[in-house]
Amino acid sequence: MPAVETVLNRMAGYSARPAIDAGGRELSYTAFLELVSDWNVRLHEHGIGEGSVVAVLGEFSPQTCALFFALIRARAIAVPFTKAVHAELDRFMEIAGVEYSIVVDAGDASTVRAVDGFRRNALIEAFLAERMPGLVVFTSGSTGEPKGILHNLENVMKKFVTERPGWRSILFLLMDHFGGFNTFLGAFAYGGAAVCVADRSPEAVCEAIQRGRATLLPTTPTFINLLIASNVYRSYDLSSVRMITYGTEVMPEATLAKVHRIFPNAQIKQTYGLSELGVLRSKSESDASLWVKIGGDGFEVKIVDDVLWVRSEANMVGYLNAPSPFDGEGWMCTGDHVETKGDYMRIAGRKSDLINVGGQKVFPAEVETVLLEAPNVREATVYGGPHPIMGQVVLARISLAEPEPAESVTERLRAHCVKRLQKFKVPVRFTVVAEGAQHSDRFKKVRRGIEDEPRENS
Repeated sequence: MPAVETVLNRMAGYSARPAIDAGGRELSYTAFLELVSDWNVRLHEHGIGEGSVVAVLGEFSPQTCALFFALIRARAIAVPFTKAVHAELDRFMEIAGVEYSIVVDAGDASTVRAVDGFRRNALIEAFLAERMPGLVVFTSGSTGEPKGILHNLENVMKKFVTERPGWRSILFLLMDHFGGFNTFLGAFAYGGAAVCVADRSPEAVCEAIQRGRATLLPTTPTFINLLIASNVYRSYDLSSVRMITYGTEVMPEATLAKVHRIFPNAQIKQTYGLSELGVLRSKSESDASLWVKIGGDGFEVKIVDDVLWVRSEANMVGYLNAPSPFDGEGWMCTGDHVETKGDYMRIAGRKSDLINVGGQKVFPAEVETVLLEAPNVREATVYGGPHPIMGQVVLARISLAEPEPAESVTERLRAHCVKRLQKFKVPVRFTVVAEGAQHSDRFKKVRRGIEDEPRENS
């Protein structure tokens, strides 16, 4: 039986179990699948069916979640978007060749419209012969032009065929992020419940955990650090959380060490995935360790010159607007530098983030961990800046918990780093920035493309 059909049939068998929690409103699987059926009727009325390319604009909610399953049933191609890509929306829709646009607003009301003058993307045109549901997500474009990624959802769903325990999952990662869509599918495929959040502020996430009795929090190291610094968690009961998964960027050791204070009952698990490859199975050496074993059924890994390569059965169909990144044998270079210890690896950082100081390699996460151990530092982002002799030097952006004179910050942090780092790793400049200025809407550090504010500590 096809993977999609297997998962949908299993969902029908969960009947009275809670399927989704949104703002305190909880729907059973029976009620949720009625929403899916309502959407299938509505899609048919608008002429949306097999092979239709449909943009979905909104956030995770009962209606958007039901709509995605209706599109999967109809074998359409879903193209999710959130407000995070508003400035690039028209260009992304053109790249994907979107035929229909469905907007779901904050009140969960929706509008459907046909897109005039769309042009079918060549890769999608070829994919139609597969007669399978599809998914298009876009890369962030942090190192160049954003790329549209086409997935065969039948292949993505194969990961969920073997039944596993269900979780009450916070839908933290955005729905137009492959990791977010993977969390969404996993929440329903195993008979768990999807817990929607009003927004992704620390307070809103804590409120959703308490209200929805969430057991799983999939998130990012940047958000965990912001949650720790905010102290708002002290006002909520977060004892229901049994698992925290983190990925998308390197976790500073200083942040990992603090997590258990907030979530004493939770296992901490590092995950690994790329939009082009899917999300791999992973096993952390321990809750307190950054060493992780990745792979599992359908995935192969290898290390070439300290860089991770992956081959996956769930590989994307291809880029909509760029050449394929896979070699002749289906392997993809991830660009992640790793250290190895038996079957475990530790991800040091992306090749694109590496700072080359006179031939010496500096990975930002190592320096960020040291900075986060210093008093009064809420957030730290380390990156490279040009230098006429050394090629590059290490620079740092800092957000403070309490106001502090610029001279004091520089002197104190430089002395702190000198005691713990080799000289070439010590930032030569510290720039104080406002809280929240160091990460994207996806709660991932932004290391490039942002000019330092005029107020510098040097």
